[in-house]
Amino acid sequence: MNAIGRILLIAAYAVLGLAATGRSVVQITTKLADAPLPYLVSGASALLYVLIAVALWRGWRRVAIVGTAVELVGVLVVGTLGYAAPELWPDETVWTGYGSAYGWVPLALPVIALVVLLRGGRRAPDDAVSAPTA
Repeated sequence: MNAIGRILLIAAYAVLGLAATGRSVVQITTKLADAPLPYLVSGASALLYVLIAVALWRGWRRVAIVGTAVELVGVLVVGTLGYAAPELWPDETVWTGYGSAYGWVPLALPVIALVVLLRGGRRAPDDAVSAPTA
């Protein structure tokens, strides 16, 4: 993965992690009894975003791939359940409406991250560049 792409992903996940953490801390500490499932999902998503940011920062590629795959599944499941079973979601999470409250960044970001991470792993090592043969 190139350095600029890595920095942009780290920044995006760090900002989203801070936003989700702030939201979930307020939700969990002030009104957990009102909507426990959505607020705990918000807390889990916040932890996941921070984990992915740290994994990208530290170069833990596999952790970042697994984390972004879990994130994508979470966004799709929560987003779909929000429409199919709205009674489960009396309040919003980061992933409700496929992340619409966050400009659909929670839906787009794991797709972009997975493409970048998986494409980066298929590159040939620098020392494997073929030299012209005689």
